[in-house]
Amino acid sequence: MMSSTGERTGLSRRKRAVAAVAAGAVVLSGAAVWTSAFVKSPAQAAADAGPPAPDVLTAPVERRVLADTVVTRGTVSASQTVELAPAGATVDGSAAPVVTKVMVRSGQTFAAGRVLLEVSGRPVFALPGALPVYRDLKPGSHGDDVRQLQQALKSVGHSTGSDPSGTYGTGTKQAVAALYAAIGYEPVPASGMAEGSEGDPVAAARDGVKQAQRQLDGLLRTEPGKKQDATAVRYAREDLAEARTHLAQAEAKSGPMVPASEVVFLSGFPARVDSLTAKVGGEAGEKLATVSAGRLVVKGSLGAQEKDLIRPGQKVELLSEVYSEKVTATVTSVADAPTAAEGGDQGEAADSQGYAVVVKPDTPLPARLAGQDVRLTIEAATSGKKVLVVPVSALSAGADSRTSVTVLGASGERHRVEVRAGTSGDGYTEVVPAGGARLSAGDKVVVGVAR
Repeated sequence: MMSSTGERTGLSRRKRAVAAVAAGAVVLSGAAVWTSAFVKSPAQAAADAGPPAPDVLTAPVERRVLADTVVTRGTVSASQTVELAPAGATVDGSAAPVVTKVMVRSGQTFAAGRVLLEVSGRPVFALPGALPVYRDLKPGSHGDDVRQLQQALKSVGHSTGSDPSGTYGTGTKQAVAALYAAIGYEPVPASGMAEGSEGDPVAAARDGVKQAQRQLDGLLRTEPGKKQDATAVRYAREDLAEARTHLAQAEAKSGPMVPASEVVFLSGFPARVDSLTAKVGGEAGEKLATVSAGRLVVKGSLGAQEKDLIRPGQKVELLSEVYSEKVTATVTSVADAPTAAEGGDQGEAADSQGYAVVVKPDTPLPARLAGQDVRLTIEAATSGKKVLVVPVSALSAGADSRTSVTVLGASGERHRVEVRAGTSGDGYTEVVPAGGARLSAGDKVVVGVAR
């Protein structure tokens, strides 16, 4: 009996303890809720007491020189690039012309008059000139290409004598012979026959003169008592004059020539060997070497929209990232029609086409930049002096087509200022207050609304 009563007493005590713990938990939870609702940290209290977050984005009105620029890429290259593809002349019945000597290496510079290659035993040399060779230059020829040859011969130390400019005469023949002797080769005769050999037209013409002279001399020697045949003498004299004319013509067209396959004219020296594929023993194919001459220029490409902004004479900043070198330059030409970029196939034509632009540095570029890819920043337009500018996003146009900006005052008030827009560039637009309104550098203009 006593045992049962003790057990009940212990159980009642445990129940009361559990109830007390539960009640305490409820009290603590309620206190936490009350604290979160009515008690705040100092930082939160300061934030709630401050002004609300601004709802607009602003930018300052500035005074600066405004420039509209176009940025593109370009490749440094010479103003003239020529591919050497000399056909040469077959010798001794050989099936095709072959490379017999290579006198230069890739990357090398060379002077005027230098022999670059030898094809089938014949030289390929360079002379100064802007007009590309398009025919064999022979004695008796006339034209601008002959004039260029005469000037080139003089530049390397071989006078053309009293020959008229543009006429391949005796003095030019002597200069050509001297040039070939200086480079160590025999010149090619214009007739294709060695002088005095069988088939040489000059030798044949000389024989004709000799025979006509003998004929005339025979008629003039009459026996005593015989009357001279005046008609026969007259005909003989005419034949002699005609033979002498033929000889003069043959001599004028004879002599050393400059085959088109043996000379390349370049616009400036020293010139450079950009690439070389020729190998001794190899056939003379389409391209044996690529040479370049003249001052280094930069050739780039513009999109259709950019092309309308660029014109010759505009200033350019040229940047070589490799050498961290900046150079000022000038646009010299912009193509009127688009061309496909190198390496693009027909399927990419629409994306790869661009308008070629050529930029000439204001000072000569160092040779180490040849072949490099550089950045071009072209100044398409400029205000020329400091003007009042705002971001383009600050401008707005009303229903009355008037342009204005919204100025934010020091106390947060806003008011609109009518302006006239001018030159734009690099995200900014020149503005001039209109209608007596005031706008100054440092004023804040609304450019957007904050999220």
